[in-house]
Amino acid sequence: MLSAAEITRGATGALGLLRRDPAALLCFDNTMEACLRSFRLMAVTAPLYVVYSLIRYANLTVAVDTGELIAIEAMSYVINWLLFPVIFYEVARRRGWLDRYPRYIAALNWTNLPGIVIAIVAIVIKMVVPAAVDGIIEIALQALFFYWFLVITRLALGTDWAISVVLLAVNWIPSFFLLIIVDRYIGVLAGT
Repeated sequence: MLSAAEITRGATGALGLLRRDPAALLCFDNTMEACLRSFRLMAVTAPLYVVYSLIRYANLTVAVDTGELIAIEAMSYVINWLLFPVIFYEVARRRGWLDRYPRYIAALNWTNLPGIVIAIVAIVIKMVVPAAVDGIIEIALQALFFYWFLVITRLALGTDWAISVVLLAVNWIPSFFLLIIVDRYIGVLAGT
């Protein structure tokens, strides 16, 4: 498992990247071992994701039973963690970025820890604000996560904004379609 020191270092680095601090990249070793260790965050963030999901589904009705919902959400959670690193490996191979791949993927993985905390806070706020503000919070949250991804991409890979935006699309579009597929499968309906 990850030590408290590793978690503190990784979360500090992730938040430093949000502030566009190039030194924050040094919180992530550029080794495949460190990259693979960063995937252990799936286990660390899983309880937080359960909290997020419980809050999200509190106002939704689904067409599947609880066991099936848990299984689908668990599969979606794992797929979302692994999808971009697998796709990006081929991109990195073709672009000559394999030497930067471990640090980049580790940095992206570590953003999931403070990211899920921010998402929980946002979803709780959305529950207590008027419906008109709900959409604004959702847009602001997406903008924050997109910006975070773009900054990490620029700092870790040394790309320009245009390439960073393309990689954002490569990351976001498959995840968005996965969300649509999951929501359709489980039959998400807005609560009354």
